Amino acid sequence: MCRHWRSTITKIETGILGSKTDLKTSVRRSAVIDIGSNSVRLVVYEGPARAPAVIFNEKVAAGLGRGLAVDGRIADADAERGLVALRRYALLARQMEVKDLQCVATAAVRDAENGPDFIAGAAEAGLKIRLLSGAEEAEAAGCGILSGIPDAHGIAIDLGGGSLELAEVANGEVGRCASFPLGVLRLPALRGGGQQMFERTIRKMLKTAGWPGNLLGRPLYLVGGSWRALARLDLELTRSPLAVLDQHRIPRAAVRRLVRATKRLSYDELKAIPGMASNRAATLPDAAALLAALVNIIDVPDMTVSSSGLREGLLYQTLEPEVKAQDPLIVAAEFEGRRLARFAPHGRAIADWIAPIFAHEVPGDSRIRLAASLLSDVAWSANPDFRAERGMEIGLHGNWRGVDIAGRVLLARALHAGFGGPDADFPDMSALVSDDRLVPARQWGLAIRLAQRLSGGIEAPLRATSLMLAGERLRLSLDPGWHHLAGESVERRLRALALSLGAKPEMVLL
Repeated sequence: MCRHWRSTITKIETGILGSKTDLKTSVRRSAVIDIGSNSVRLVVYEGPARAPAVIFNEKVAAGLGRGLAVDGRIADADAERGLVALRRYALLARQMEVKDLQCVATAAVRDAENGPDFIAGAAEAGLKIRLLSGAEEAEAAGCGILSGIPDAHGIAIDLGGGSLELAEVANGEVGRCASFPLGVLRLPALRGGGQQMFERTIRKMLKTAGWPGNLLGRPLYLVGGSWRALARLDLELTRSPLAVLDQHRIPRAAVRRLVRATKRLSYDELKAIPGMASNRAATLPDAAALLAALVNIIDVPDMTVSSSGLREGLLYQTLEPEVKAQDPLIVAAEFEGRRLARFAPHGRAIADWIAPIFAHEVPGDSRIRLAASLLSDVAWSANPDFRAERGMEIGLHGNWRGVDIAGRVLLARALHAGFGGPDADFPDMSALVSDDRLVPARQWGLAIRLAQRLSGGIEAPLRATSLMLAGERLRLSLDPGWHHLAGESVERRLRALALSLGAKPEMVLL
């Protein structure tokens, strides 16, 4: 079973959760070869076990599931194309010194009459394929959701080429799982009788298997390339200021708009959407129709797109419970901060040093502030004129898990201010985050900027100084022997922070 991480402000502020002594952040290289009905893909990961980053990702649209509707077999040409890809991937994985390689196959190989022949062909390339059952595929997808959204509470829905998997996710665990023959390659045949008949067919399939049962009214977590393609369409239609798919939320009311758009727009227009793969553009009308049916059947309030799915779930399943319990955002930020810091990283020391002036923030914002502190030195090597822009880019588009879209904006706002970015240069994100949350994020950045200037980028000076908000005064105190840390640049940054807090700056030499 999968377990999830719950944040508490106490653990974050004291550094108990994911401290350097507890974090298993040694770099390890792992990979998954995913043999699906649409594509055969190799993804190689490197980094901390709880939040590995993708360092290589390649797929071949082998279309192994195309022939199943014709004669129940993988077509010879498609099988050979898939095996050519597997031979390449096996060689690359060896050369990349991948230590932990999982090779899995799903619906197409599982259902094909000649699936065993394909598995034997992969064995000749040195690959041992694990043939996942529908339930195992669903459970892995559910674990993938929990790896990236630890507090997910609803139904993970993984749409592939040959099948549709459902998995209950709640309280950090995967519950009931089911698999249905509703992959995008099978949907055109089921939609011939119109949307109402299509929905009745799906409703009957789900009801026979006991779905949704007591899960009626739960939100959906969308896994798979076809759902992500729909999310790209939604981002295009809404002209979102941040085109990030992971944890992009689609309200129920948007589904009708998506269905209409897939009918109105031509294939060429859909394919022209930024980031849209041509094979995904072709399946968008079917995916939108399926989502509309599921929303009605399950009475869905909203949907959240996940970039973490089956492959990430397979990695997550191998982790020890204490590693699963780590916060993926903090693990990734600490790893990246350590990798890019000038000196020995001291992001946690900065977070502790500035914490007294943010004592009343909510726990969710505390972890974003901690992540910003951990990343407070990541742009130092950039051209000075572009450090703020670089920091903002890292916050908005970094490979972060466990953070929603609003959290990304807050992280970017803090890093932008922390690297001296003018307020006017930060893009308008009011459609995603309210000003009452953006203002404190800017203050985090100014406080971090003061800490970095005062300390020179090393930890010892922070231990000899303190920052406190006392009434209407922002007081910076320096211990005996450390008075020479004071200077014009420190005073200037203290004033800037005090102004943002509506306080008067005060420097005290103890």
